[in-house]
Amino acid sequence: MAHITFPPPYIAPQNAAQSLRDAGYAVLRPDEFAAWAGVTLADLQALQADWTQLPHDAFLKDGGRYRRRRHSCFIAGQEQLTQVAHRAHWQPVEYNALHGGMLRMFEPMREATAQSTTWSRLLLALAGLSDQVFCAPGGHERWFIESHQFRIDTADGIGRPTPEGAHRDGVDLVAVILVGREGVKGGETRIFEAAGPSGQRFTLTEPWSVLLLDDARMIHETTPIQPERPGGVRDTLVLTYRRKGFQGAELDRRHQD
Repeated sequence: MAHITFPPPYIAPQNAAQSLRDAGYAVLRPDEFAAWAGVTLADLQALQADWTQLPHDAFLKDGGRYRRRRHSCFIAGQEQLTQVAHRAHWQPVEYNALHGGMLRMFEPMREATAQSTTWSRLLLALAGLSDQVFCAPGGHERWFIESHQFRIDTADGIGRPTPEGAHRDGVDLVAVILVGREGVKGGETRIFEAAGPSGQRFTLTEPWSVLLLDDARMIHETTPIQPERPGGVRDTLVLTYRRKGFQGAELDRRHQD
C-alpha cells in the first residue's frame, strides 16, 4: 500500500507574523527560512553533523531507546543572545502528561554550535519574530529560549517523536525545524486549534523546513516513524520562546543547591 503524505502549507517568511496572529501557525520553506534568518542554507546544513553525536534520552517513561537528544538554554533581548548556565528541562503535567513534573538534565549542546554566528542569527531572528507576534507594535521582550536537538531512530522498529501525544509546551512560540530524515516513513505533523475545530496535517520532508506555532492557541504532535530501510532516522531542532522565564526555574535552583 502506498504511503500517502500531505504537502506542507508553505508561506513566505514575510507573512509569518501575520499568519501566526491570524491562524496560530506558519510553515516556511528551507531556503526562504535561511535567508530570512540572515544565513545561508549551507550554513544551516553545516550544523547537521551534531545530530550524529547525540546521547540517548535516559528519561523516556515508555522504556524506549529510540530518542537521542541534547538541550541548552539561552536568553535573547535587544539583539543579543546569551547562553545561560546548563540547567534541567522541566514541564508541568498540564502540558506533558508523560514526562511532566520531572527535572530532566540532558547533555548540553556542543559549544562550537552554541557559540557560532549561524546559531546566534537563527535564534535572534526568531526572537524578533516573537516580538512582532506577542508584543505591542515596536515593543521588545526578553525571551527565554530552550533548544532541543532530537534524533528519533527506528532500530527497534518504531520511533515516537512525541511520545507524550498531542500537546502544548507552556511557552509563547514553538519552532519545530526538520533537520533531516533518512530511510523512514511516517512522521506526519498534526496541529489543532486548542479552542476550535480546525486542524492541519502534513509531512515535513525538506531539511530545514520549519513549523512555527503560537503555543497558547495550537496543540501539536508528530506521528510515529517506521523504517523503510535499516538505520532510518528523523532529526529535528525544537526551539521554544517564553516571556516569563524558564519553566521550573525555581525547582531547578533547588535541585542545583
